[in-house]
Amino acid sequence: MQRKFLRKIPAALWITLFAVVLLFMTSMRAQNAPSATQVQHGQGSFNDWPNERPGNRYLVKASDLPKPYATESAPNQSKVVPRPANAWPKVPDGFKIDQALTGLEAPRTIITAPNGDLFVAESIPGNIRVLRGFSADGKVVTNEVFATGLTKPYGIAFYPPGPNPQFVYIGNTDSIVRFPYKNGDLKASGPAQVIVPSIPSGGNHWTRSMVFSNDGKKLLVGVGSKVNVSDDESEINRADVLEFNPDGTGQRIYANGVRNASGLAIHPQTGQLWVVVNERDALGDDLVPDYVTHIQEGGFYGWPWYYLGPNQDPRFPGKHPELKDKVIVPDVLLQSHSAPLTLAFYEGKQFPAEYRGDLFVTSHGSWNRAHRTGYKVVRVFTPNGKATGEYEDFVTGFVVDDANVWGRPVGVAVASDGALVFTDDASNSVWRVTYTGKHSGN
Repeated sequence: MQRKFLRKIPAALWITLFAVVLLFMTSMRAQNAPSATQVQHGQGSFNDWPNERPGNRYLVKASDLPKPYATESAPNQSKVVPRPANAWPKVPDGFKIDQALTGLEAPRTIITAPNGDLFVAESIPGNIRVLRGFSADGKVVTNEVFATGLTKPYGIAFYPPGPNPQFVYIGNTDSIVRFPYKNGDLKASGPAQVIVPSIPSGGNHWTRSMVFSNDGKKLLVGVGSKVNVSDDESEINRADVLEFNPDGTGQRIYANGVRNASGLAIHPQTGQLWVVVNERDALGDDLVPDYVTHIQEGGFYGWPWYYLGPNQDPRFPGKHPELKDKVIVPDVLLQSHSAPLTLAFYEGKQFPAEYRGDLFVTSHGSWNRAHRTGYKVVRVFTPNGKATGEYEDFVTGFVVDDANVWGRPVGVAVASDGALVFTDDASNSVWRVTYTGKHSGN
């Protein structure tokens, strides 16, 4: 009887019933699975490398932080190894990543010139390279040495800002120089001209990030601290963002207490200065968070006596109580010891529209944490020039195991075609991320 009844049900109704059941099951599965955009808060925002993957979102707040010395300080340097045969960077669905160039020597910052060329600093050998064009399979077409004989070059900036620069400025670790430049130059057409003959150098933090204000009137330079934490005379004009006129005169402190501003960027619309900062070590696994923030002119960001507002560094008990309420809390806190190095606003048109105006930040990876974190590129949400405090894993997959890594992202830039490019000084490569709209297979 039941079989006769079932045979009388029209095929179209069977199809409809099957679709309803399938939709219900899919809905239940989606509700029970963790959301790709679920934000990890509190202790859940303190992640380790096995759990880092594209789409993870984090929101670290000062209220989430442990007390100093909640864990021991962990010396946990990674060992750089060749890329395993089955290893490849992971990117979000819809994106593709190519190794655009390899065989470089310690590539650090990468900057897009007004004509679309990419300038790369090879800091250890003291070179600046120019890369031009990509083939159909994503490889760099032209690779030339623009200048040599520099002293740990890192910062690169074109002057005046705009479509037709006349010079390219280079931040050596101990000075600032510039070369004559016009669009399309693959070799420096003249010798280096010294603009700032002396910048405090030596010690732990040798990078000198640089950027011009949008109007070209000021050159801003990040100078990191000499040591982890100290307030002696050797730190004068260090742990600062310094300001100069384009001719090198007029030096002053733009903002201080910024332990190591390893990357600077100017917001293309608001003109605000943004930085990524490596914070201090040796207070435990989850202190002190590194950060991304816009920088207030004349602002004080705490180093060495305070961190993230009125939290006093226990190594300086009772020092400078008058500064306690003047410490600015940064916009976006990153997981401690991630070692962010550079940043770039996404103004391209290749990625989906929701990426426009957000920041991409490279993370060189932890050494002072028991369980490794970082070694990735993250996306920082800054709609309309205002940070939400959240960030998201964008490129991961460079860690082999608890001891070994094969990639360490450093410089990041947006290419003229809207692709994202970044350097990696472990595999000595330039990587290129493009949007295809297709499932990435990661």
